[in-house]
Amino acid sequence: MKIVVCIKQVPATSDAKIDPETKRIVREGIKAVTNPFDAYALEEAVRIKERLGAEVIALTMGPPRADMVLREAIAVGADRGILLSDRAFGGSDTWATSYALSKAVERIGGVDLVLCGKQAIDGDTAQVGPGIAAQLGWAQATYVMAMPQVDEGSFTAKRMHEDGWDLCRIAFPAVVTVVKDLNQPRIPTLKGRLAAQKVEIPTWTAADVGADLSKIGLDGSPTRVVKTEPPPARNKETLRIEGSAADCAAALVRELRQKSLV
Repeated sequence: MKIVVCIKQVPATSDAKIDPETKRIVREGIKAVTNPFDAYALEEAVRIKERLGAEVIALTMGPPRADMVLREAIAVGADRGILLSDRAFGGSDTWATSYALSKAVERIGGVDLVLCGKQAIDGDTAQVGPGIAAQLGWAQATYVMAMPQVDEGSFTAKRMHEDGWDLCRIAFPAVVTVVKDLNQPRIPTLKGRLAAQKVEIPTWTAADVGADLSKIGLDGSPTRVVKTEPPPARNKETLRIEGSAADCAAALVRELRQKSLV
């Protein structure tokens, strides 16, 4: 079995800046980390590897410094990492990103399962995982909170949705996006980190994966961000209610109703 885990490098700060011309996040000069949701996807891939002997490949698209997240993935159990990096990819929206990643998956070859976090914290679109599935023409399961059974030909997925959850059986190849309920990611050991620093990370360009240049980058992205603005500041005022338990409960309910929260 061969598993690809798509990982994204995201800004570590919530005070991100937006480029006024491209309307995209400015990543230069900002500390970057692994997208938190992707850590759960990686952990599940490593657990499957430990049970079934699968090969786990971490894949990311980004600037040269994005190899950092691949080394972290190797430190916790991925067998190797691949960096998809080319100026031609710059400015790609979710559709173009999905296309580029799908071309990398095709070049890897023989992939049974692609695992992704449900969304990236810098974009929150939750579209790349399903987009990869659409580009590859594979089955997909989104918002997966458990994978109770995985074998060589198929797997069972417990999917979270608005009304609770459902259980489905899906044949490989497939794409899965996961939520935090799935597992608890392990912390890399010092030995693992040191070993990961010595691993050679290959860099693939658009030409290496056979990407159509008209489908990647800013020009190949069908969506445009026309306006960005920070969310309104939260009200940090604290209301203190005193009195008996019954009086406090009644006052709290009145306050919540006034704010249309109940």
